Amino acid sequence: MKNIFIAILLVSFCSLSAQNFKAYQFYDQKGKEIKPEKLVKELAEYDVVFFGENHNNSINHWLQLKITEGLYEKKNGQIILGAEMFERDNQTQLNQYLNGKFDAKTLKDSARLWNNYATDYKPLVDFAKAKKLNFIATNIPRKYASQTAKEGLESLNNLSEKEKTYIAQLPIKVTLDTPGYPEMKTMMGDHADGTKVMNFISAQATKDATMADSILKNFQPGKTFIHYNGNYHSKEFGGIYWYIKQKNPNLKMAVISVFESENPELKIPEKDYKPTDFNLIIPSDMTKTY
Repeated sequence: MKNIFIAILLVSFCSLSAQNFKAYQFYDQKGKEIKPEKLVKELAEYDVVFFGENHNNSINHWLQLKITEGLYEKKNGQIILGAEMFERDNQTQLNQYLNGKFDAKTLKDSARLWNNYATDYKPLVDFAKAKKLNFIATNIPRKYASQTAKEGLESLNNLSEKEKTYIAQLPIKVTLDTPGYPEMKTMMGDHADGTKVMNFISAQATKDATMADSILKNFQPGKTFIHYNGNYHSKEFGGIYWYIKQKNPNLKMAVISVFESENPELKIPEKDYKPTDFNLIIPSDMTKTY
């Protein structure tokens, strides 16, 4: 009888542990659970894949690496990597590292790497290096985005021709029809200065438009371009996705959005859930890298 009681306790504990320790769950746009291997199979059919992230979420970054590895196998190596975290004027330094001409320290000293590069993005860069894949620095140099936020979009016209090569072709269209941008306007409040609001949104637009431009310039037919970016840059099919659609509506693109949940079973959140093609649900208490 004692042994039976212990067995019941063990089964209950294991069941409870499994329930509480679920680390992630993918869903498709219709709300159906999708396993990682099926996700990879479906992603291989797309020209461009946006993998949204919460920048400081460890499981998010680990899944980016694992899905990329799976996609590499599924596509027989026919993939291109790109990321928001690298700015276009640092492409040469990134290439030097990928080609083995720079070591990790030289890259760190010569490029503007994010503070969490070593833990969160270096594994992706090293994967590209090991497999001899292109890794594209897609983002606008941050100083030009900051300039836009302070002085407005028109100030970019004063840049040199060399500097303009690091930005999407001017003029960049900025409209509140873009998903996510009205939300930014709301966040700043009704009493915010109108010019400052539009400059702030325009700065975001310079990033999105430049990343879109970088993807279009480096996309190769038959390959899947997987792009890592903050969730906001592709949520609700806005941001980078929206800008690419304006230029090339025929590209087949998929968005992986990320949402946090307090539900231990990682069910679809009941509020603030606007699904894209694929949706990653992660625990709200997942370890943060900073």
